[in-house]
Amino acid sequence: MALTDDTYAKPFIVDKNLGANLDPDETDLTRTNSDGEPVIEPTQEQKYIFDSKGWVLIPGVLTENEVKEMREFGYQLRDNPDSIPEHERSPLGGPMQKLSDHPLVVGFMNEFVAYPALASQDCYGFRMESCSLMHRTIGDTPFGPHNGNGLWRFPGDSHFYHCVPGRAHSGLTRVVWEFNPVKKGQGGTLFVTASHKAVYTAPPSIQDPGSPLWDTYSCPAGSLMFFTEAITHSSSAWTNTENDRLAIFSCYNTVDTKWHDWDPHPTLLESMPPKRRTLFRPVHAANNLINPEEG
Repeated sequence: MALTDDTYAKPFIVDKNLGANLDPDETDLTRTNSDGEPVIEPTQEQKYIFDSKGWVLIPGVLTENEVKEMREFGYQLRDNPDSIPEHERSPLGGPMQKLSDHPLVVGFMNEFVAYPALASQDCYGFRMESCSLMHRTIGDTPFGPHNGNGLWRFPGDSHFYHCVPGRAHSGLTRVVWEFNPVKKGQGGTLFVTASHKAVYTAPPSIQDPGSPLWDTYSCPAGSLMFFTEAITHSSSAWTNTENDRLAIFSCYNTVDTKWHDWDPHPTLLESMPPKRRTLFRPVHAANNLINPEEG
């Protein structure tokens, strides 16, 4: 059967009160980011890949000049942090700040994380709750499988994945920006594809990084990856002799939930555009649709 627009039926999503349906067409999810750029919604293929696999890679998102700028700041942050003003001394600082609400990131979070009742054209319907710089060189051999089985996590855990036909909710969701090329099997993040929906306990072979259970990827510099923290994943030994790994790992979550003990520097937060600041608003649901112009 050929797929048409009519094939993709609306999901039935239970709203807050009395089992009423939340119609996606009547929601007001944010359509521009804090720089005024139109939000880029994930394609049907990207949504399908993420839902079925638990992770999706979008190669070559950043331009060559953007990659150069981000990479230079990343190495400065790693090798000479004292040369950076204290409030900018993080992977949320300098030119990297604009990646926090990149149009692709906002579009993805609107689809898989945002709560429509806490979103508007001035306020994101999700939060950003961590941002860290990853640097790996030859000899770094981290391997530590964790997470998985997200369908059956209790509320409060954050590492869950919920879905109904036509709609999915990812809970704690990871965003990775790669600033150097990654070669497949030479140190990229490892995934047990689809383990976010697994119902069985992982086998002992999960502890072998060479097991066929593990999937990974290759990508050029400037690529963007999303994965649900409900998937079983791990870092791996970096063996690429041509370049090291330099990446940003950030986490996003629902407005009423927080897993990480992290907040941006207050001065950095104050310097952000008003809409971007809503990524870091207090963690609660009631009365948390804010007008950023009012603080």
